[in-house]
Amino acid sequence: MSDTSTRPVVEICGGEAGAEPVRELLPARTVELGGSTRVRRLLPTLGRRMVGAWCFVDHYGPDDVAAAPGMQVPPHPHIGLQTVSWLLEGTVHHRDSLGSDRLIEPGELALMTAGRGIAHAEQSPDPHAPVLHGAQLWVALPDGARTGDPRFEFHADLPVVTGRGLRATVLLGELAEAVSPGRVHTPLVGVDVELDAGADVVLPLEPDFEHAVLTVSGAPDVDGVLEPGSLCYLGCGRSQLRLRAGSGSRLLLLGGVPFGEEIVMWWNFVGRSGDEVRAAREAWQAEIGGTGPARYGAVTGYDGAPLAAPAMPPVPLRPRGRTR
Repeated sequence: MSDTSTRPVVEICGGEAGAEPVRELLPARTVELGGSTRVRRLLPTLGRRMVGAWCFVDHYGPDDVAAAPGMQVPPHPHIGLQTVSWLLEGTVHHRDSLGSDRLIEPGELALMTAGRGIAHAEQSPDPHAPVLHGAQLWVALPDGARTGDPRFEFHADLPVVTGRGLRATVLLGELAEAVSPGRVHTPLVGVDVELDAGADVVLPLEPDFEHAVLTVSGAPDVDGVLEPGSLCYLGCGRSQLRLRAGSGSRLLLLGGVPFGEEIVMWWNFVGRSGDEVRAAREAWQAEIGGTGPARYGAVTGYDGAPLAAPAMPPVPLRPRGRTR
């Protein structure tokens, strides 16, 4: 899933984060994707653009799609990032310009590294499960990796950390010596944490990382109760995180070393300058219009036209720090 808006917000990110623990609740904004999917966008948001290299967080569902088409996101381009598709309920069909064609189920990691350019499409299969619930996350690639070859990885078996009332699946990075097979380019972590009713557990954290928690169900106690759909930024300097749950709850723990490079994020591109983003847009428009070379490539198997890029904003796109 990606940004299908015809008027994307100019997202300017980067810089250093604070070195101490905090508790900062970040509000979501509602975004329509593909005409049939409504998501809660939690990163980027005003005042907080990144958590480590995580630069984009959409939480969607649980949605009743039994009588609806479900997710329908046409072919569109990416540069300079990784997409992490994580399903909690339902099924999504991923196709990309490398020829990848994969049904993604809950608990399976679909990790697409855009590098210098890739195109993909995502849609609910026909027929599909009656409920759709998940998260779409982006990871900004550092300078040494952002213009490399595109790549798609699929991992059905991920490491799981268990304890009394705890099941934690490691999407990316490492938790308690459990290491995800997904390839990363900066130190980071992503964990799906399931808590039984009455759970009281402590997760080990890397104190050099900054962390955030996204509640996807229930109301776990993470430095205070968090309602479903909320993102809480926890800052740096924590060596552990205590989690408690009065009822069954689920959350995503995201973290990483503060991303030191300044980036410009606009539409589905992560670049380092406005000129770079403009050139990426122009290349996509020329490619789908048949007037330019195939930088991104065609997505076969999707029944529909590719997504046209919106017009560039009237303001210059400039990289800046994390805070305005």
